[in-house]
Parts: sequence; C-alpha cells; structure tokens
Amino acid sequence: QVLLVESGGGLVQAGGSLRLSCAASGRTFSSDIMGWFRQAPGKERELVAGIHSGDSTYYRHSVVGRFIISRDDAKNTVYLQMTSLKPDDTATYYCAAKIGTSWIGQWNYWGQGTQVTVSS
Repeated sequence: QVLLVESGGGLVQAGGSLRLSCAASGRTFSSDIMGWFRQAPGKERELVAGIHSGDSTYYRHSVVGRFIISRDDAKNTVYLQMTSLKPDDTATYYCAAKIGTSWIGQWNYWGQGTQVTVSS
C-alpha cells in the first residue's frame, strides 16, 4: 500500500515561514514526479510546486521566489519550504506523486493533506 504522509502545517503570521514534509512509503518515487497542491475553501485544487526526478522544478507564479520544493530520495521524502507567507497562501496542502516523467496527466497518489493558515 502506497502512503504519502504530510506534516509541518500550522498557523503562522503573515511574513512567516513553514516547512512541509511528505514521507512516502510502499513505493519509491525516485524516478517520478512529486508535488504539492493546495486547496482553499471554495476554490479548486491547484498545483503549487513540483519536482522531477532530474531535479527540474515547476512553481506556480504566485509562489515564485517564496517557496522552494526539494526532495531526498534516500528518505523517499519531498519538502516544501515556504517563506514570506501571505494570507492568500491559507489552504489545505496536499502532497502528490505522479508516476513517470511527464507533467501531463493525472497524479497517481495523494496524501491526506495538512492545513496551513496564515493570519494577517
């Protein structure tokens, strides 16, 4: 059974930082794409950042320069370092994994989500 377990969410003031972690088990994802999505109440889920096995990355425009995604394949873990947080970053953040090397198509595995709340 493949599991993605997020941690590191919480309540932070605007301008603060948080580091999310996602530990995968049941399968190694060293050759696949890992990413972070978020969903705020009443809004669609959106891809925030993703990282390919070759360390190529994608960032949503609104988080460029503030968020950094990284991965430790030895630990089968992906991270999202979030800085200069804004109230608009408030959402449930989901870790996800996509088998293969194409950014197109469905994501195969999802975590249960971790809440990030940024107060103004």
